[in-house]
Amino acid sequence: QVRLVESGGGSVQAGGSLRLSCAASGYTISTNCVAWWRQAPGKERETVAFMNSYDRTVYAASIKGRFTISKDTAKNTLYLQMDSLKPEDTAMYYCAAMDRRCFYTLLPAVSQYNYWGQGTQVTVSS
Repeated sequence: QVRLVESGGGSVQAGGSLRLSCAASGYTISTNCVAWWRQAPGKERETVAFMNSYDRTVYAASIKGRFTISKDTAKNTLYLQMDSLKPEDTAMYYCAAMDRRCFYTLLPAVSQYNYWGQGTQVTVSS
């Protein structure tokens, strides 16, 4: 069974940093497409960061260079480094994965993803 498990969320003051982790099992992140999404209450789920099968990355405009998606293939783990956090970053953060290689250079739609974690909460106070 494919399982994605997020961790690393918590409460932080504006300007602080967090690193989220997504541990994958029954699945390899080495070549398939992966992403981080977030959803705030009453808002639609939106992509934060995406990585295609060339390891090319695409970020949401709202990130403005503050976040970095990366992976450790030896640990089969995806990461999201979040710096200069703002209150508007408060949301539940999810890792997501496709069941295939992909080569998109723009952010794929939510329907492209096959697997989702249960989420980890990030709360940023002002």
